[in-house]
Amino acid sequence: MKASLQFLIFSLLVGGLAWATYVAAATAIVGDPVLGADDPILGSKHDFTGLNDRAGVVAMSGVAFSDYGYSCVYCHIPPEEAGAVPADFGGIDGWNRYVPALGNYRLYDSVNLDNKTSGPNPISMLCLSCHDGTMAVDMVLFKPATFDPTQDNAMHMRINPEDNIESCGKCHNGQVAHDITAKMLGTDLRNDHPISMKYAGLTFKDADFRPPDNPNGFSNGVKLYNGQVECMTCHNVHDPSRELLLRANAEVLCFTCHAK
Repeated sequence: MKASLQFLIFSLLVGGLAWATYVAAATAIVGDPVLGADDPILGSKHDFTGLNDRAGVVAMSGVAFSDYGYSCVYCHIPPEEAGAVPADFGGIDGWNRYVPALGNYRLYDSVNLDNKTSGPNPISMLCLSCHDGTMAVDMVLFKPATFDPTQDNAMHMRINPEDNIESCGKCHNGQVAHDITAKMLGTDLRNDHPISMKYAGLTFKDADFRPPDNPNGFSNGVKLYNGQVECMTCHNVHDPSRELLLRANAEVLCFTCHAK
């Protein structure tokens, strides 16, 4: 019993020290968990932390959405929640966002598709969870330990062009602020490139598609995820250097995969 009590006290001390160390070093946790301070997303449109200061306004973070203090947590699980299973909380597998209402999606389909898309995979769900316009941009599973929810007065707005108090379009209509219409894909994706399908050039050896340069995709940065085409096949949220976050210049992007 004595040994057990000593172990418990030791565990609490170690845990408390680790927690204190985390909180003390919290300001150093920035950007992607791997890239850290070298993450190009910092200061980009997808970096919500400090957005007010960069844009020179006061009507966004803190009012429209919560500024959690760390750029990564809007997508990535905070380090203090490492090991958590998002699905246990209604979240997207591997990510810090809730699963969108998958039954609402109308996906691209064609008789010419070799592989049908039954629904978006987790990595594409992540993008859609903001850009389908149905959930607030700050609607995360786990908030960082340093965020005080009692001080949260945000309206938690959605990337939606509608003129209502729940939507960014209330102001971002091209008059009060820049128009966000193009940023909302909606749930009808039939006019968008198909996602979460096997790449035909890999699986079916379709002559209309170029074979990938390696299992992860192409040498110009266009990526495949487990041999599948996803939103992030063509877009790289961590590289704002190109228009629309494209992985390759627009004039050559399509011909990376399509032979004609």
